Amino acid sequence: MGRTSDADERLKDAALDLIWEESYGAVTIDDICKRADVKKGSFYYYFQSKAELAVAALENMWERDWKPNLDQRFSSSVEPLVRLTGYLESIYPIQLAIKTKYGKVLGCPVCSVGSEISTEEIDVSAKIREIMSRKRRYYESAIRDAIAEGVIEACDATQKTLALVGLIEGLVSQARIMNDPEVLRELPAMALGLLGAKPKSSPPASAPALT
Repeated sequence: MGRTSDADERLKDAALDLIWEESYGAVTIDDICKRADVKKGSFYYYFQSKAELAVAALENMWERDWKPNLDQRFSSSVEPLVRLTGYLESIYPIQLAIKTKYGKVLGCPVCSVGSEISTEEIDVSAKIREIMSRKRRYYESAIRDAIAEGVIEACDATQKTLALVGLIEGLVSQARIMNDPEVLRELPAMALGLLGAKPKSSPPASAPALT
């Protein structure tokens, strides 16, 4: 039995990395093949175009990386505000590590590609919108649970989710533009303020210790 090739997986990984590091428009099929160490003829065995590869690469990223991480962080067994703050607190150190590795803040691959080609590449744009909608549902579920538990102010959960997404994506994009991850340091606190999170009531003061 012949050896199974992983060329398609290497192409998807290479495409996502290059498009994230540079831009969708700047990256060529030749660039992707070189990074993946795959011959150009093999590329066309698996994919008809760069756009088709980009769609497959984005879906692969979702299934392999994003969905398992979000499923864990936004598990219904976790308190809703902990779900949100835990996720938000992870963004700054991730972008800081990326800048250390690449010398620049890369932001979010989905937002970066989406803002670049939103009026072009119909299939890629549709995949980006699909992934963003999937991710938004995790936020909205946590917000609805937080409202039900009374830990954030009563509000329209859908509208509040859109506002939260705007804050997250706006600051992540700003961090990329400014090449400064410090922009993201206060994101969790800003998000809690936006959501109208209610401070936890302090426990009653204990009696002074006898000396």
